[in-house]
Amino acid sequence: MFGLKLKNILFILFGSAVFSFGIVHFNIQNNLAEGGFTGITLLLYFIFDWKPSITNLLLNIPVFLIGWKLLGRKSFLYTLIGTVGVSIFLEVFYIYQFSIPLSNDLFLAALFAGAFIGIGLGIIFRYGGTTGGVDIIARLAKKYIGWSMGRTMFIFDAGVILLSLLTYLNYREGMYTLVAVFVGARVIDFMQEGAYTARGAMIISPLQKQIADKIASEMDRGVTVLTGYGHYSKEQREVLYCVVGRNELVRLKNIITSVDPHAFVSVTDVHDVLGEGFTLDENKKPIDI
Repeated sequence: MFGLKLKNILFILFGSAVFSFGIVHFNIQNNLAEGGFTGITLLLYFIFDWKPSITNLLLNIPVFLIGWKLLGRKSFLYTLIGTVGVSIFLEVFYIYQFSIPLSNDLFLAALFAGAFIGIGLGIIFRYGGTTGGVDIIARLAKKYIGWSMGRTMFIFDAGVILLSLLTYLNYREGMYTLVAVFVGARVIDFMQEGAYTARGAMIISPLQKQIADKIASEMDRGVTVLTGYGHYSKEQREVLYCVVGRNELVRLKNIITSVDPHAFVSVTDVHDVLGEGFTLDENKKPIDI
């Protein structure tokens, strides 16, 4: 319906549950703040005892209007599902919460808060949703100016945390909140970019044709031939470039070594890979991931 995928909806709801569990059991129970609209929700809870589930929805109503205009119908509907899902699970976990006594170990509480929030938001983002508020701004920043979601959210988080420090947080809780926010930002980036990382290999060898043929025949991976120029030798030579999955790197190295043990190989991390063998199958059809 409306072009939405059931799998995406289920994962967005699952991410909302993970996120909400972390907020209730690690942030609220240990008096830790948070950034963005969630941080404002917690601020209003600790100062006025307003229910987080209701406040979360009320704060996001204006953002929904922006999201509809800028994100399109499908992304907006996924955002609506994520936001409503968070409010529902916040209410459920708040009513049926169980005690996790970490008040004497705020460092551990901050690590778990950041991990749960980062994993939850990372899952939501990965399947096309947001939880409203700053999440929408983070998606727009990634789309239009290339900032990672974690980076954008960290900037907004800092402002909300500063406001929390001026109201209900003491300096100790504020410092551990920063730890939680930093961990959450890194986990979000990992979920977005590092959950699957490929490897890009630059291969320089006089036996480049034999290496390329063996990679193609034994690994079924494409190889791009680039023209290089040696500054010291003053000679032109062909350079091979190949992208493989992380679990295929050892096999690639073994193939190169078997042909030319003296080949020069440079390996780098590749976070986003589009095309056949990664996001497209052999028929050029999208792989459903």
